[in-house]
Amino acid sequence: MNPAVRVTYLVLLALLIAAPLIGLYPVFVMKALCFALFACAFNLLLGFTGLLSFGHAAFFGFSAYVTGWIVKTQAWTPLLGILGGTAVAALLGLVFGLVAIRRQGIYFAMITLALAQMVFFVCLQAPFTGGEDGLQAVPRGALFGVLPLANDTVMYYVVLTIFVACFLAILRIVTSPFGQVLKMIRENEPRAISLGYEVDRYKLLAFVLSAALSGLAGSLKCLVMGLASLTDVDWTMSGEVILMSLLGGVGTFLGPVIGAGLVISLQDTLADKVGAWVTVIIGAIFVVCVLAFRRGIVGEVLALRERRKAKQG
Repeated sequence: MNPAVRVTYLVLLALLIAAPLIGLYPVFVMKALCFALFACAFNLLLGFTGLLSFGHAAFFGFSAYVTGWIVKTQAWTPLLGILGGTAVAALLGLVFGLVAIRRQGIYFAMITLALAQMVFFVCLQAPFTGGEDGLQAVPRGALFGVLPLANDTVMYYVVLTIFVACFLAILRIVTSPFGQVLKMIRENEPRAISLGYEVDRYKLLAFVLSAALSGLAGSLKCLVMGLASLTDVDWTMSGEVILMSLLGGVGTFLGPVIGAGLVISLQDTLADKVGAWVTVIIGAIFVVCVLAFRRGIVGEVLALRERRKAKQG
């Protein structure tokens, strides 16, 4: 990591730490951080492994339901709720992966979509999910019995800490030898097989890691918003996380964070003004960005920087 990138990360971290102090609404920033983590988890699979999943909403949404059920119905602590939601998402990812991982391209994407729709109908019909009403008024409780998460500021710094830890974990995974193998699989899977790597095992592990992190994002979102609904597990949520990743830049570390922030900001700003048309507007912006910035916002910035280096060299 070069000095310029480190400075960028430190500046963004400082802004996030100071966000509640400079007047930014903590709940909005927490929601953006939850979706940023979701997008980073998805990018681990698509950007660094080359697997396009249309079913990641299943992990995000179902973990939100599990966390909401544990905290609200069973009156367990929020920590157990988060751990339970993440564990269930990882297990669900293992099941999805075992079914879909041997397929490639559009076949892999369609299998994940079909499995996610099965999870959607489970959430619609299961008695513990609340059906179309979802789980509402989920209490935040107290973390470790000490930190009152009902306080937005306390909850904000807990979410920020988890997000930073997960971001650094993803950074470490991708830059590790394991991550280098994932990149090789993305670029040339037959070559990876010829070198003796068990490609399916690596892809399955990447899929489970991505699912677990997506579930963690869904669990945090449930506690932040006090709600788990069918929207979280609907196929449109899978579309949104793809949009966030592509908009920011697939295969970059900061891209999904920027993309998630832009999409959530647009939704929050335009929802009261244009209603359902917000989806059309975001779609139009996405089309323009794809045509103008094929690598995404961060991807284009990095490409421009590389071109400048080449000219100087």
